[in-house]
Amino acid sequence: MDKIFETEILIIGGGPAGCASAIELARAGRNVTIIDKADFPRDKCCGDGLTTDALRILERMGLKPTSVSNWNNIMNVVIHSPSGNVIELPLPKGQGQYAAIVPRLELDEQLLNLARDAGASIYTPVRFSSINQLDEHVAVTTSGGERILARYVIAADGIWSSVRKAVGAGISNYRGDWHAFRQYFSRTGPEAQHLRVWFEPDLLPGYMWLFPLPGQRANVGFGVLRGSRYEVGDLGKLWNNLLERPHIREVLGPKAVPEGTRKAWPIPTRLNELLPFIGRVHFVGDAIGAADPMTGEGIAQALRTGRSSAHAIIKSGPFKAQQAGELYQRAIAAELGHDHRFAGQLQKLLERSETTELALELANFNAWTRRNFARWMFEDYPRALVLTPNRWSSKIFNFDGAYQKNLSSGTTPETMTPITTGEIYG
Repeated sequence: MDKIFETEILIIGGGPAGCASAIELARAGRNVTIIDKADFPRDKCCGDGLTTDALRILERMGLKPTSVSNWNNIMNVVIHSPSGNVIELPLPKGQGQYAAIVPRLELDEQLLNLARDAGASIYTPVRFSSINQLDEHVAVTTSGGERILARYVIAADGIWSSVRKAVGAGISNYRGDWHAFRQYFSRTGPEAQHLRVWFEPDLLPGYMWLFPLPGQRANVGFGVLRGSRYEVGDLGKLWNNLLERPHIREVLGPKAVPEGTRKAWPIPTRLNELLPFIGRVHFVGDAIGAADPMTGEGIAQALRTGRSSAHAIIKSGPFKAQQAGELYQRAIAAELGHDHRFAGQLQKLLERSETTELALELANFNAWTRRNFARWMFEDYPRALVLTPNRWSSKIFNFDGAYQKNLSSGTTPETMTPITTGEIYG
């Protein structure tokens, strides 16, 4: 990279949010540059789960499951209630994919390849150092002394966004809303070939997961809400305790062995509190706290915010920065705002074993509730649908999953987004 470098849009961060922005912008003919402090492929602490929404967006972006060697399509979910009851929830068969487990080590590398193939320039490892916003462009300096001039900057640099701090828009002493902990296991037993969730009473409203991967491997971990009975210093001891619980060890299998190091990370869920843009700088993914308040899932939200920022910039052009920011703000409020608020309210229902048990009993009432509860868990349709009539449809319970060549419903995934996003997509 030259010491002084010009580009239309500079994206800081090469994860799913940054790549989603880059792919949309590059395919629209914009000059796009991505910088990231890491070399790829690189591991990223995550549960590796992809919801239906994430899968639909990835399909739209052109990602092929065959490009990822450890892609695992999920067909059913097993839930363990606080009292130990086991509920099996099937996902629809023959209608595409509704959930998958994909290691971030592979997913992020393939998304970066898609961005490169679309025409984005990619520089790694390059670390952001400082930013200066001017009337018609932004000047960014890197730790290597390069100076990059751009019309817009899209900050996709995570929960502790250096860009957000540099423009004075961070939250003081913010350390995330969830703590998550993860380790890979190999040689797992036959019971570990299904996606499992344990609602352990001492973790509520958090949970423990087992997300299976090919070759008798699994991503195993847990998430707890910050401010619950467990804090960061307790996570290691808690992890050992969870693995010693007989009902969990039985599912893992007697020969299961941990791989590598165990890792912890924070999850931000402050979408409705953090500013989505300041001048010519947009924040996407974890940099805007977009993860789901109830589950901690963040890949679909990262992809959505990344694409929405790109569409707003495309619609507004290089000189209407305020319009681009406002379009982006309206889009994410419409696409995710209601659902984030609703998920935050539902989270409170899961704080007690009694209400969690009741919710799972209702989910297990009959075949229809089991099937649609599983779809609801994986965001087949927005959680706050009842509060947003503009998203109602006669086919609301019949949307196909992703990677289904012929959509039997005759609808597209965009049908599920609010009509307000049409002014961007139009």
